[in-house]
Amino acid sequence: MGRIDRFEDLEVWKISRELCQLVEHPFQTTELGNNYALRNQMERSSGSIMDNIAEGFGRGGNKEFHNFLSFSKGSCTELKSQFYRSFDKKLISNEDYMKALEMTEHCNNKIGAFMYYLRNTKIRGQKFNNREKE
Repeated sequence: MGRIDRFEDLEVWKISRELCQLVEHPFQTTELGNNYALRNQMERSSGSIMDNIAEGFGRGGNKEFHNFLSFSKGSCTELKSQFYRSFDKKLISNEDYMKALEMTEHCNNKIGAFMYYLRNTKIRGQKFNNREKE
């Protein structure tokens, strides 16, 4: 993996951003938009996925980054459950439901793969760069 200087360049963040955007469609086009409690929860959990990736990246160390990726993974699983709830309450279409499940699973898998990479790389993170040279 090459050097990445901005969280916006991370594939896992880009995917989480797409997922966050996907959530908006049923808010605008289905009855889910009128269920303010569930909508609010979904808005917060979808945003939490991408925000925790960004925050973890900003911490500068792999252990902390891994920890924040774990939070993102949990929020992604939470969002998936919220899509189940939305479908069971007949607030979203089968098409929106299936697309959401596919996208949350894809995002969750990418986060998990990135966590695996961080656990197994010898690179410790940007904040350790000066110490490694000593």
